[in-house]
Amino acid sequence: MEYKIDDQFMLDCLKELINTPSPVSYYEEINPVIEKYGAMLGQTVTYDRKHTAYITLEGEDNSKTVMVGGHLDTIGMIVRKIDDDGCLRIRQLGGQNFYSLDGETVYVVTREGKKYSGLMVCQSHSTHVFDDARSLERNETTMLISLDEDVHTKEEVLALGIRHGDLIYPEPHFQYTEKGYVKSRFLDDKAAVAAILAMVKCLKDQDLKPKYRTILAFPHYEEIGHGGAYIPPEVEEFVAVDIGLIGPDYDGNEKTVSICCKDFATPYDRELTTRLINQAGKAECDYAVDIFYRYGTDGSAALKCGNNVYAAAFGMPVYGSHGIERTHLKGLQNTAKLITAYVMDL
Repeated sequence: MEYKIDDQFMLDCLKELINTPSPVSYYEEINPVIEKYGAMLGQTVTYDRKHTAYITLEGEDNSKTVMVGGHLDTIGMIVRKIDDDGCLRIRQLGGQNFYSLDGETVYVVTREGKKYSGLMVCQSHSTHVFDDARSLERNETTMLISLDEDVHTKEEVLALGIRHGDLIYPEPHFQYTEKGYVKSRFLDDKAAVAAILAMVKCLKDQDLKPKYRTILAFPHYEEIGHGGAYIPPEVEEFVAVDIGLIGPDYDGNEKTVSICCKDFATPYDRELTTRLINQAGKAECDYAVDIFYRYGTDGSAALKCGNNVYAAAFGMPVYGSHGIERTHLKGLQNTAKLITAYVMDL
């Protein structure tokens, strides 16, 4: 049987997910979007105490439970200090590439839900003024945020309601080109979430059930290493759908799906990984098998935290990870096809 992925649904879903902010730990805006898509697909969303969203699909055989996960959190920042001149200093949440943020519009979200925009720049922000404007390293010590507000003192910033611990995220810049490329921040990992939801729509449209009871998990802490720390105890297999990488050591590209057989922490389960490779072939996916070095997933987090599961990982490769990322519709298609092949036990 051919499993038909609705490309337009997947792209529309991806755009909405990306344009809904969800830096690490900020679930208030993105979880209702998952609820909306769950309702659209005839599914109910539940939560655990980490605010992980779950959709449970009943299987043809409910004696076994498997889980497919795609994380909703994106790399972001948090306010650590308000300078005397009203500029904000930050700590990162996840592995920021600060060079990609120099000159970027960012948004600050207060605990009361207020939002303010600002300009993120290096403290040596002008080549006309600073001798080291080009050479100063961009990191969380040298980068600052100048708010788009008429504030010039710490007290004026405090009067806006901004405090230490408020969350920060950059403008995503979503773009879909006529040649099928998707360019945006936060393809990691909202492209995977869109592919998972496209799989659910495929099953709904074709009146299919997965082979086994299947839990879909959407956590909020992957970028700092503990999104997959908790796995529901009934789960036997956990497949993390996360971005693939592109580089000189890798066979994957933006139009493939990359099956990760090892990340920085651990090799993935041999039998489950081999099964995914075979399913990718049966589903006629354009796929690659790669080892990723500076990289981890909720799958390896689950293993490190002692969960008794078989774990594996795959996803669409992106060019320029943790900056403005790029992938291709074909990479999304191949990823959605492999998710479908896995849950149908092709």
